[in-house]
Amino acid sequence: MDGGSRGADRRGRRLRHLALVLLVAPLLLLAGAGSASAHAALKGTDPVDGSVLKTAPKAVTLTFTESVGLLDNSIRVFDPENRRVHTGKQEHADGRSDTARVTLPDLKQGTYIVAWRVVSADSHPVSGALTFSVGKRSATTAALPDDEVQDAASTALYNTARYIAYGGLALLLGTTAFAMVTGVAAPRGLLVGGWWTLLAATLALLLLRGSYERGSGPAAAFDLPVLRETATSRPGLALLVRVALLAVAAPVAVRAGVLRAPADGRGPAGYGRLRFAIVSAVSLALALTWAVAEHASAGIQVPLAMTSAVLHLLAMAVWLGGLAALVTVLQRTPGELPAPAVARFSRLAFAAVAVLAATGAYQSWRGLGSLDALTSTPYGRLLVAKLAGVALLLTAAACSRRFTARLAVPAAAEVPAPPERVRETVGAAPGDADAAHVRGADATHVQDGARVQDASHARGVQGGVRDAVDVRGAQGRVREAVDVRTDTDTDTEPQEAPTGPAPGDGAPAPHLQALRRSVLAEISLGLVVLALTTLLTGTEPGRAAEEAAASTAAAAQPLGSATVIPFDVGTPGGHGKVQIELTPGRVGENGVQALIFGPDGGIATVPELRLTFTLEGRDVGPLDARLTDRGGYWATDTLNLPLPGRWTMRATVRTSDIDQVTVSKTVRIG
Repeated sequence: MDGGSRGADRRGRRLRHLALVLLVAPLLLLAGAGSASAHAALKGTDPVDGSVLKTAPKAVTLTFTESVGLLDNSIRVFDPENRRVHTGKQEHADGRSDTARVTLPDLKQGTYIVAWRVVSADSHPVSGALTFSVGKRSATTAALPDDEVQDAASTALYNTARYIAYGGLALLLGTTAFAMVTGVAAPRGLLVGGWWTLLAATLALLLLRGSYERGSGPAAAFDLPVLRETATSRPGLALLVRVALLAVAAPVAVRAGVLRAPADGRGPAGYGRLRFAIVSAVSLALALTWAVAEHASAGIQVPLAMTSAVLHLLAMAVWLGGLAALVTVLQRTPGELPAPAVARFSRLAFAAVAVLAATGAYQSWRGLGSLDALTSTPYGRLLVAKLAGVALLLTAAACSRRFTARLAVPAAAEVPAPPERVRETVGAAPGDADAAHVRGADATHVQDGARVQDASHARGVQGGVRDAVDVRGAQGRVREAVDVRTDTDTDTEPQEAPTGPAPGDGAPAPHLQALRRSVLAEISLGLVVLALTTLLTGTEPGRAAEEAAASTAAAAQPLGSATVIPFDVGTPGGHGKVQIELTPGRVGENGVQALIFGPDGGIATVPELRLTFTLEGRDVGPLDARLTDRGGYWATDTLNLPLPGRWTMRATVRTSDIDQVTVSKTVRIG
């Protein structure tokens, strides 16, 4: 084996090792990413989390930021003794797809825990828990479930399969696009490998879908009831359609000759309309199987978002898969890849980058919501990392385009010029000194007619060039008056102009080596960006996270306020405290409960208790709460406080017909 072959083998081994590292590194990143955050966020609950209710509720209703799907036992209720409460049928409240509701039986006094788990519209599960109390809070042995009840193994396997599916699609579509654009036969290994990779990853996703949704272990992947439910869900149907497309597309593509290089080498012009239509239809359908079950299928501007998602996915596949095909051809048979073909693919890659930039910008805006979410949400931080990777990727792509342009220049300069025809001179003897003189002269000078005349006069011939030829007395003919070789040359056969080393020889041209390195850099960065994209599709978008945070903050506000005001009417035993509970303590309708405590700290009765509210900074009030005696305490449910702010609450306590006192305290209304 010569040095060039050994060098090519070493380069091939290095390329395979690098490809293995680039494939495994993102998989490790995905495996260590933990459970994925879902995209539907809980916006509100009824009963409110942490509330204490006077009467038992008839149902539990959850409201989310987007539509959700219900699983078996999506809502579970546990009583104070940690026993499962037998609830009614779970359903969407009032037919709204962004809600989940379950009816309740008669509940006794105590604290209850509600654990829930649903599937968001973009196919990711979300779970959580809340508590409420009937009558009063009680100590409960029920454990509050974690907000992200996920099985680590199922989540890691599912995310890995999603990443591999993206890679398989890129190889399948990108290699096909490369072959059609360049006119070079598609690398069979990449094409077949991409098809099998995508098929295997899709089947794995179909099996793992049920375990991923329910947070159970991988063993549940083969549970037939779970598989049946997966097959009827929207994500499951999308996966089944993808499998069917792959099964049908392969034989159809072979029979239509989609993968055969055009005989005339004209690139895309050599392919018929049928081939182009088949490839376009299959590519579009495959991309749609992602769009209908990912981010684009939920949220705002769904039709535009799905169109953008399809274009983004196709551009990614053409770019990364085409680069993989390019580096494979450059490594194996660079001599079969003419410079014009590389230039055509370079233009296609540039168009794919432009589509990626435009659709990526729109999807980032749609998912982010605000600039603050770039740093305040996990989605924003992942997006920043992806943007940094894309910037490096574009730099590598610019280098590849520069080396591609350089590749075409020497190819044009190395084309040999056709041999120049030289006029023959006849009539001179082979050993004539003048012929020898002409033999060593420059070819351009010998062609000149004046030189021929001077040569004929030197032999004493009187006349023109015609007289210099004596056919009958000549010993022979001089076959060529001009010989471009020097007198030391002995070979009489003409030689072709050298064309330089072929691109595939043992010493490749520097521009080919540089192009190969830049394309490898593009592929490596592209795989990292692809891994970050996979993580982004499993992370709650910044827009939904901010909306959920706002709802949580509102729900986290105090559900009421308890204010204690001392009083003293100035008579023996005429002092005590009045305790006033205001619920929920916000703008709008509020409830008031008031208790009177005597000098001994026990509950006391008084003939009258009046309560007013004044917002002095806005000249509102006093507003009479109109409390009524309800047998041991005073209350009302119709107090309406129209504005937020610090209200002055005045309580007038009358202990006898003539003894009373008014005390006050401020309370904040949100």
